[in-house]
Amino acid sequence: MNETFTKSLHEGVQVVSDTALVSPTGANLAPRYGGTTVSQAINAYMMAYQGRDATRAQRMDWWDAEIGHMRLDEVEQDHIYFALERLTGRNARYWAGRDADGKPIFKSKNKPYAPATINRYAATIGALLTWCVKKRLPPKGWEHPCRGIERLPENNEIVRFLSDEERVNLLDACRQSKWPKLYLLVLMAITTGARRGELENLRWSAINFDRQEATIELTKNGDRKVLPLVPAVMSELNSFRKLNDSLVFASSRCPDQPYNHVPVWTKALKQARIKKFRLHDLRHTCASYLAQNGATLLEIGDVLGQRQVSVTKRYSHLTTGHKTALVHRVLGDIA
Repeated sequence: MNETFTKSLHEGVQVVSDTALVSPTGANLAPRYGGTTVSQAINAYMMAYQGRDATRAQRMDWWDAEIGHMRLDEVEQDHIYFALERLTGRNARYWAGRDADGKPIFKSKNKPYAPATINRYAATIGALLTWCVKKRLPPKGWEHPCRGIERLPENNEIVRFLSDEERVNLLDACRQSKWPKLYLLVLMAITTGARRGELENLRWSAINFDRQEATIELTKNGDRKVLPLVPAVMSELNSFRKLNDSLVFASSRCPDQPYNHVPVWTKALKQARIKKFRLHDLRHTCASYLAQNGATLLEIGDVLGQRQVSVTKRYSHLTTGHKTALVHRVLGDIA
């Protein structure tokens, strides 16, 4: 194996010979042999992973429990299919913070996983096996087991956003929360359209108080994004301002971890009498408000940091007023 190929073969995995590699667990990963287990591949993949998907490790752990004992050359399409079928029949769980030892806490939602979540689990194992192919771990001619796995249809057209009355009631309830930063978190989510993870991992050093903006260096899509901050948000930030690199929404017990806002968020929703609403829906609220006030789909996608216009099209029905005004202004005199 030539030196150039050896250097480019594995990022995050140590080369120990021309034919074998060592994962972070010390297990040999033999290119083109196929004897590497899924568990060993997961360990090596996660060591090299540089993305910002905080839930990827959780999904990889699930796959490790399901098929981690199998060798790559043993994994077939049926193994992936029936594993996803088993997941479909289980109740969904949500992340509820960390315990005193820093271990993640997951609670049941008492309802099945949504099709979009099942698709993310399928995408996760697909990404792992594609990475294995790129690293030449499976034998030559190996057929990717995820190739014939169909994605479940997702109902992404339903957009839940706050009405004006709901927004007023929710913000009022957040101001009364025992966690003093809940109002700031919700206000930032509405006015920036930022993702939950982007806000949870936001640090004081990323906020430019002079320019009134916050910088997300690496978004879920791998892009850099700047969040304009409205005066009300700046006022709140100034009241909590710290001159260090700590998290803006840090836990008091574990400063290097985000605060577990789920209990106070749930209580605020109940107090505001708002049902069937998630923190992620504040992102939809931002987009919907922009759409109803004349923003184009391209502008909305730019604010939200969405690469594909097809994703932003879910708000297209809210931009009809803007489109109508545009058509009348430009084409109204044609006869």
